[in-house]
Amino acid sequence: MDLALALIFLAFFPISVFPDAQGDALVALKASLKASENQLADWNPNQVNPCTWSNVICDAANSVTSVSLSSMNFTGSLTPKISVLKSLSTFTLQGSLVSGVIPKEFGNLTSLTNLNLENNRLYGEIPSSLSNLKNLQFLILSRNNLTGSIPDSLSGLPKLMNIRVDSNNLTGQVPAHLFQISQYNYSGNQLNCGVNYIQQCESQDDRSRHSPESKVGLIVGIIVGVLMFLFLGCCFMVWLSKRKNSGYKREVFVDVAGEVDRRIAFGQLRRFSWRELQLATDSFSEKNVLGQGGFGKVYKGVLSDNTKVAVKRLTDCESPGGDAAFQREVEMISVAVHKNLLRLIGFCTTPTERLLVYPYMQNLSVAHCLREVKPGEKILDWATRKRVAVGTARGLEYLHEHCNPKIIHRDVKAANVLLDEDFEAVVGDFGLAKLVDVRKTNVTTQIRGTMGHIAPEYLSTGKSSERTDVFGYGVMLLELVTGQRAIDFSRLEDEDDVLLLDHVKKLEREKRLADIVDNNLQNSYNMEEVEMMIQVALLCTQASPEDRPLMSEVVRMLEGEGLAERWEEWQSVEVNRRQEYDRLQRRFDWGEDSVYNQEAMELSGGR
Repeated sequence: MDLALALIFLAFFPISVFPDAQGDALVALKASLKASENQLADWNPNQVNPCTWSNVICDAANSVTSVSLSSMNFTGSLTPKISVLKSLSTFTLQGSLVSGVIPKEFGNLTSLTNLNLENNRLYGEIPSSLSNLKNLQFLILSRNNLTGSIPDSLSGLPKLMNIRVDSNNLTGQVPAHLFQISQYNYSGNQLNCGVNYIQQCESQDDRSRHSPESKVGLIVGIIVGVLMFLFLGCCFMVWLSKRKNSGYKREVFVDVAGEVDRRIAFGQLRRFSWRELQLATDSFSEKNVLGQGGFGKVYKGVLSDNTKVAVKRLTDCESPGGDAAFQREVEMISVAVHKNLLRLIGFCTTPTERLLVYPYMQNLSVAHCLREVKPGEKILDWATRKRVAVGTARGLEYLHEHCNPKIIHRDVKAANVLLDEDFEAVVGDFGLAKLVDVRKTNVTTQIRGTMGHIAPEYLSTGKSSERTDVFGYGVMLLELVTGQRAIDFSRLEDEDDVLLLDHVKKLEREKRLADIVDNNLQNSYNMEEVEMMIQVALLCTQASPEDRPLMSEVVRMLEGEGLAERWEEWQSVEVNRRQEYDRLQRRFDWGEDSVYNQEAMELSGGR
């Protein structure tokens, strides 16, 4: 592939943006709550970005700010480990049947503004450490089994606006200062509210609701509301009359170039305006083109906050009315989050345009590092190539076996596997074939992919499956081993095979494995590991899709499990196929005195 194709995706989601501590803390919370198999299923430690997990919200710096787990019916308890979420401002767990105590470590959540643990089975005392939460505004602990007294130190919370501890087993004196806040409820306990309060421990809201002053205020409010409604109605009639007489024409705005900046979010996915991306890419200048492929061009861009991005401008999307379908597909793909998958930042749609926005990545693609490195630049060593093979397999396994519905890549190749700052594999370009076909039927009529990587059944039928991805992955493994392109016409000069797959098969049959390996490795590799990777590649590229392994099986084989047995079985079948092929070739060779030749002579003889 030329450099333009190799650079088609220069986007990468940096793993380091999401500290492991955040994900670890949330996974620990999930475990302590004893979430069922169907609860918080996407809270997976292998998925790098906890900001895309369900019930989790992050800020622009990708720090967790909100965890909402209401009415989940857990059976476990809280863990102190979530105290590492220093940016957490909202934690809600009402009605989830959680038991245990409130960990004192919650006092370390210094950014917390809303703590809602209402209607659970919590017991023990209210931790005095909550007085460290100087930003806390809402403390809701109603309907639990809490005991002890309300800590005096809570009186020192400067921003507290609402405290509700009703329906517990609390005792002791309510700190006087806690009656001065705007909303509170201490009822349903055995608390002493002091002689200065006539209705001891009653909800302030309840008192105000039943007071004479509140009834008068309600009546006045209704009267004022009716008068305002009549006044606005008159104003509207006057405006309507003027509009009719002046021949005023109403303007209609749609999301076209330079118009509305609608930032509709799907979880953490951002909707960009056309104008925003136009400015970022200098009006999609050709000087900012990073690459071009079957799905469109990729432009380097810089957002207003100096964030570098890669903007893919999709082709085949000029479909007015297809905006909703495109958004649904974008939403589906955006939830496919795994450490070996490229993450989508956002998107933009207009009546005639579809654009996707990814983070910009400077380490380029595997294809670039294999074949486009400049003199003096570091090539991919063998250890890195092994990691790329396993990482890519795990990313595809996630798309095939853990996404619902499954996602078929349809263009697996070295140019679409990106490398992060640690040279770990990140699969890009997944799901795009579906995105550009959202206005069509479920059966895709246009074959999408790269010659040399396309499975034979996809070429013949136009129908793809996860096994077509397995075929492309097998060819990519051969790219890793050889450093060569999937199709290379220069090999014809040596009367060799144009297809890399056929070239490697020939050398493998001749036991010339050393001639297969990339010369750039300069013998710095393990021949046993090379042989293993070639074997996996040939198993993945079998002609029959049913014979190819699943990606989960590929991962296990790369890790040394089950390869020997499967390879032995494949060899016996391949030997039989080769013998049959040679026999037929000899039979149909017109240069030999074969049965076919004799029959042909008879048919062409005198009549």
